[in-house]
Amino acid sequence: MLVQPIGVTFDIGGGRMVSVETGKLARQAHGAVTVRQGNCIILATVVANKEPREGQEFFPLVVDYNEKFASAGRIPGSFFKREGKLNDYEVLVSRLIDRSLRPLFPEDYFCDVQVLITLVSSDPEVMPDALACLAASAALAVSDIPIKEIISQVRVARVDGEFIVNPMRAQLAKADMDFLIAATEKNLMMVEGEAEECAEEDLVKALEIAHDAIRIQIKAQADLRDKAGVKGKREYTKPVVDAELQEKVKAFAGEQISAIARSASGKNERSDAFDALKKALIESLGEEAEDSVKKLAKKYFEDLKWENVRNVILDERIRLDGRKTDEIRQLAMEVDALPSPHGSALFTRGETQSLTTVTLGTPLDELLVESAATSDYTKFILHYNFPPFSTGEVKMMRGPGRREVGHGNLAMRSLKQMMPGSEYPYTVRIVSDILESNGSSSMATVCAGSLALMDAGVPFPKHVSGIAMGLITRADNKYAILSDILGDEDHLGDMDFKVTGTREGICGVQMDIKVDGLSMDIMREALAQARNGRLHILDAMYEAMPAHREEVKPHAPRMEKMFIDKEFIGAVIGPQGKIIQEIQRETGTTINIEEVGNYGEVSVFSPAKEGLEKAVSWIKGIVAVPEIGSVYEATVKGIKEFGAFVEFLPGKQGLLHISEISHKRLESMEGVLKEGDKVKVKLIGVDHKTGKFKLSRKVLMPKPEGPKRPESNGTPAGE
Repeated sequence: MLVQPIGVTFDIGGGRMVSVETGKLARQAHGAVTVRQGNCIILATVVANKEPREGQEFFPLVVDYNEKFASAGRIPGSFFKREGKLNDYEVLVSRLIDRSLRPLFPEDYFCDVQVLITLVSSDPEVMPDALACLAASAALAVSDIPIKEIISQVRVARVDGEFIVNPMRAQLAKADMDFLIAATEKNLMMVEGEAEECAEEDLVKALEIAHDAIRIQIKAQADLRDKAGVKGKREYTKPVVDAELQEKVKAFAGEQISAIARSASGKNERSDAFDALKKALIESLGEEAEDSVKKLAKKYFEDLKWENVRNVILDERIRLDGRKTDEIRQLAMEVDALPSPHGSALFTRGETQSLTTVTLGTPLDELLVESAATSDYTKFILHYNFPPFSTGEVKMMRGPGRREVGHGNLAMRSLKQMMPGSEYPYTVRIVSDILESNGSSSMATVCAGSLALMDAGVPFPKHVSGIAMGLITRADNKYAILSDILGDEDHLGDMDFKVTGTREGICGVQMDIKVDGLSMDIMREALAQARNGRLHILDAMYEAMPAHREEVKPHAPRMEKMFIDKEFIGAVIGPQGKIIQEIQRETGTTINIEEVGNYGEVSVFSPAKEGLEKAVSWIKGIVAVPEIGSVYEATVKGIKEFGAFVEFLPGKQGLLHISEISHKRLESMEGVLKEGDKVKVKLIGVDHKTGKFKLSRKVLMPKPEGPKRPESNGTPAGE
């Protein structure tokens, strides 16, 4: 018999209640909860090994968020009709939770931890990603796994000028700011989101609102933990500490590490110097030293390097490559870098380089993006690739990992803010290949993507650039904010803060905090410094490519979108597709028609300009409404004894009666016109009973003069 679950309930605003329960489901997990809002129910479980694996030197945390299609009453569309590996959306949610939780575990805790979050019931209006981190944290709170603090996460969106916590899906569709924020009781831990060029102070306000809402959720988790009777956290095996060896490492390598940190050397040169010093340290221990001692010495060397490099930056304001704290590395940009792609750009910033291409496709190239609750097509795609040679390494080439998915998503969300709307006919795919990496290749992707889009002739109104900021802090309240961080500065720093935007405002943000106590004042200072760096890069981008090309490149496909009345869709398609197939065959185009509301959205795609113009003209003729008095270029389709049938608009024929061909009386049609002849005609009427069109040629011809009358002499006739 199932026990009565233990639960808490709280209001997230506007009378929207969220409940968190434990004790009913998944009772063999070390911690398990369900979180419910409306019909949305998320199950989160957490399990941790009691002992670390032998030789384990890092924290092996695995976080997987999964959506069951049954939660929304759907069957997966795959061949196997079952959920497979995590899709990109699930990977992104998993990353958000992982980045929020990871810093909260003790630094000396190396046991395997697995956090599984599953959407088991879906609500069409409730966004589950905003509740997933709450569920994961609550599962940890009711377990004995040694996490240092309770955490939670909310979404803050601005809709019609008002900030809303965890908005409903319909509200989110109208938002101009959308940020997911995770925090502990005191400190922000993670921020990710997008905005339509918001101001820095708007972002700070969103963070403050989020933190207030998160504190309510943290209190609810603490109440649940107390109700569940959790007394404390488990003891765990801590790594061996050899204080004597630590001192020996410090005495041998401390000053030399600091000297290398001050040398303003390049990445490879600096790495070689550190490796040589580490090798000399191990050799100094003597051949008789045990492998375990050597391994421990290498760890202490890395710890000492982390500490000394930070101190050099804090105390001497000297960065690893010799730059000032707010200085951007050297920039180099090239557009139209490749001859065959529809758009391309090579962006280099220091030792980070992105070669980015843009491909223009048809509506048939749109990407289907599915989650349990939604199934939507997108016509803007960005793929980010990070091959191992970019960091001088040898690794197996597999599919994109979570890092690639996350970095690509940040760049996509940033550039999307400046993309034209649904009226733009092309499907656009951006591919960023990172050729070199030493800090913030995702921001290089944003810059290269912006340049490549303009090179492709996409009507991209403003450049978007990005910059990665770092933070180093110390217990004595000393701190340094670093602009355009290196890979090593990311590793040894306390914050990785990526900001993208235009000259007018912020388009995207991704922030991870690795330290307690980030104040809003430091946040404001970091945002201001990031803005200066962003503007510096934008100036260089506008110099390289001032504006988008007016037209797509000659080898790029042509496309035009037009809207027709819904009633004409059938006329364009024709019986069994006969008309549209004929248009495509005769013009070499691809035509896609979609019913949108009361209109038909027609997209015409062609590799050649002439074919595009011919197809568009053909369709316009089909949907055109003939007007009495208008003149048309007609084609003779058939000859009868009483006249000729002519096509004056595509699909529209009328009778050119023998009496309307010429001012001169014609006895027959023989020799007058033949099939295929082109003739100008005027629409002179429509038979209201039959709907048949009456056409005339003679009204367009000059009327012949009649025989001259004899001049009058003024004498009346007959006199």
